[in-house]
Formats: sequence, structure tokens, C-alpha cells
Amino acid sequence: MFEKLVAIEPVSLIPSAEEELHRYAKQVVLYRDVPASDDEMVRRIGDADAVLLSYTSRMGKEVIAQCPNIRYIGMCCSLYSEESANVDIAYARTRGIQVLGIRDYGDRGVVEYVLHELTGLLHGFGMPMLRDEPVEITGLKVGIVGLGVSGRMIADALQFMGAEISYFARSAKPDAEAAGMTFKPLPQLLADSEVVFTCLNKNVLLLGENEFAQLGAGKVLFNTSIGPGFDSAALEKWLDLPGTRFFCDTRAAAGPVAEDFFARENVRCANVSAGRTKQAFVLLSKKVLDNIRTALGE
Repeated sequence: MFEKLVAIEPVSLIPSAEEELHRYAKQVVLYRDVPASDDEMVRRIGDADAVLLSYTSRMGKEVIAQCPNIRYIGMCCSLYSEESANVDIAYARTRGIQVLGIRDYGDRGVVEYVLHELTGLLHGFGMPMLRDEPVEITGLKVGIVGLGVSGRMIADALQFMGAEISYFARSAKPDAEAAGMTFKPLPQLLADSEVVFTCLNKNVLLLGENEFAQLGAGKVLFNTSIGPGFDSAALEKWLDLPGTRFFCDTRAAAGPVAEDFFARENVRCANVSAGRTKQAFVLLSKKVLDNIRTALGE
């Protein structure tokens, strides 16, 4: 059992999970707002030996070094790689601090977002149609850039609806090939696809000016990554081409764009995280509690 567990900011746990935290720490403190500075973060942590945080704050070396009692940091958000994490995991390791994060808790909502927007575009439901007449997903040439969990779920859903799926990843995926999906080098995928989905890890930027030139006019790009999977200036230049469309669920997914970017007629942003659903918070809570039990050796 931990002596003191502090959630330094809102961490999206459901009420029953918040109550369960008391099983794993003698004292539990939950802050309901985001700390405004590193100094405030250090103050909130104090003498705690366990800390929880979400994606809205960064816990760097400067913070960790001032909190000598910490032995566990729980990331209540996606941990894809040590390099992209909002915790200095490498430094924490030198202090003997265990850092655990979670993954794959909001992907179903993202798939539903994709189906909603794509069918709206193809049929003209609530937006201008992509073509001169309504078309189905059947026969649509879809390219998936990044075939991780969410990318594969999008691919499976669209393939079920009749789309022709090609994908680019660091290597060919035998299970995807067996399911009828085709690996293509990135330039070929961009040139061949009518609709492209970037489903990349945080801070992975694969599309620059050359790639957008390969994608060309009359194409649709969905970004379902946590951040932009492209050079934002190159995206804006590409959107000047005729017939181009860009979709993202949150503004952060477009990266550093011009002030009037979201007013473009060919840009559609719900500005709501598609993965933050009731079911996602239940799954997030379960994974956070599982990590705490792992850290305690239970």
C-alpha cells in the first residue's frame, strides 16, 4: 500500500474507481484542476509516494527531482513511447521510480467518428458531397498510415463496409495481408488512395510537402492521431488544391495552423475528442487501477 497517492489534476476516473484508490493508499488527494506551473505541481505532490496525472501536464526532471518520496507515477493517458511521454521516464528510472501508462481505451469512439464523418461526406449528410452523386463506402480506395490498434480497427470497419484497404506501416503485417489488406510504400499509398487516414503515435510526423504532392488534388485526409501526423504548413498548402478535404476531431490534431484554418470550407473539425466516451472512461479507470496493482505487486 502507498502512504499517499495524489492525482495532481483531473484524471478522468469514474467515481467507483476514485473510491477504489483508497484500497491502495492510506491517504488519497484528488485535485480537480490543472496545475498552473511546475512549482504548483511540486506543491501538490509534496511527500506523496504515488502520483497520477493525465495528458494535460508534463512531469519533467525538474519536478521529479524535487519530490524525493515518489516511487510510482501512473499516467492516466496514452503511453505510446518513452520519447513521446509527458513524463520524463528516463530520469524517473534513474531514481528507481516506476512509470506505467495505458493504451487503447478510446478507439471504438474514434471508429464511430470516422464512420459518421465519412458517410456524411460520401452521401452529403450535413455537408457538401465528395462527388457529384451519393456514393457508398463499397469500392472506396482507403489508405491507412499506421496500422496500430486504432488504425487496424478503422481498416476492419471500412473493409467490412466494402472499402479496398491499403496500408503503410514500418513493416508488412501478415495478419492484415491475410485479411485482404495490401501493404504499399507511402508514396504509392498516397497516390492510389481516395481517402487517407493518419493513425500515428504522438509526435510522429510522416507527411511533408513531398508527401502531400503525392497525395494530390481531389483527395480526403482524416487525422485520427493524438497530434498532427504531418507538417501543418504543408497541410495548409495542400488544402489550396481543388477538391481536397481535411477532417479531425480536435483542433490539436491539426497542429500549429493559421488563425482562420478552421473557417476553411474544406476543413471539418468537431473540436470534441471522439475517444472520450462513457465506455472509454470505464476502460481507462480499469487500466489505471490494474497498473496500480501491478506497481504494488498484487
